[in-house]
Parts: sequence; structure tokens; C-alpha cells
Amino acid sequence: MTGYLNILLRLAIWFLLTADLSWPNILIGVSVALLLPRGTTNPGRLKDWLRTLWEVVVAIPQAYIEAFEIMFSPHNHEVVTVERAKPRRSPSLIFLDIFLITFTPKTIVQHYREQGWYEVHRITRRPSP
Repeated sequence: MTGYLNILLRLAIWFLLTADLSWPNILIGVSVALLLPRGTTNPGRLKDWLRTLWEVVVAIPQAYIEAFEIMFSPHNHEVVTVERAKPRRSPSLIFLDIFLITFTPKTIVQHYREQGWYEVHRITRRPSP
């Protein structure tokens, strides 16, 4: 099942990059998704995939809210934090985690440490106490 989710992730990335839903592009995207090599690492549990996909759905309205906050009130301060990644993450799920953090306008992942940590840059309205 996670193999199908991995192919869907590749297709989603293809369509986001090309912004073209024509039949030839769909066929090319499916071909690319199927021909790309698969990793030999743990593919991830289905429960983790479903939870992460739900987080993607929830992140969309959050991104709009944060964009309006930035437009209507200045965010002049920056802070870099280190956040722990969830345990037992496959490379695809790590990619989705980084995508989720970076998707919202106030945050971006600067670096992923192999020990399971993300360095996250945030903008805030005022400095943290």
C-alpha cells in the first residue's frame, strides 16, 4: 500500500512542477513515477502516511491564515529552532515533513540533520521571551 502512496507522491510532485494536466503529461508523469528507482529503506507504515497526508490537508488553511497575518501585522523578528523529527521516518515521509514545515509562510527548514532533527527558521511578531 505504501508503494502506491509513494507513486502518488511522485505524481503529485510531477504535476506541481509541470502545472500541466494534459494527457501526454499525465502519461509522462506516470512513466517517470514508475521508472524512478525505489529506495531500499523502510517504506514507512500506512498509519504514518495517512497521518502525514491529513497534516497536509490541515496545513492548507493554516498557510492562508499565516499569509494574512503577515500582510496585516509585521513580523520583524527571526528565530531558528531545532525540532525533533518523528521516529522511524522513511525518506519520503521526511520529505513530506519538510514540505509541511516549509509550506506555511512563517517557517522554512534550513537543514535536516541525519540524527533526526530539523533546523527551522521562523518569523515572529516579537522576540521570544
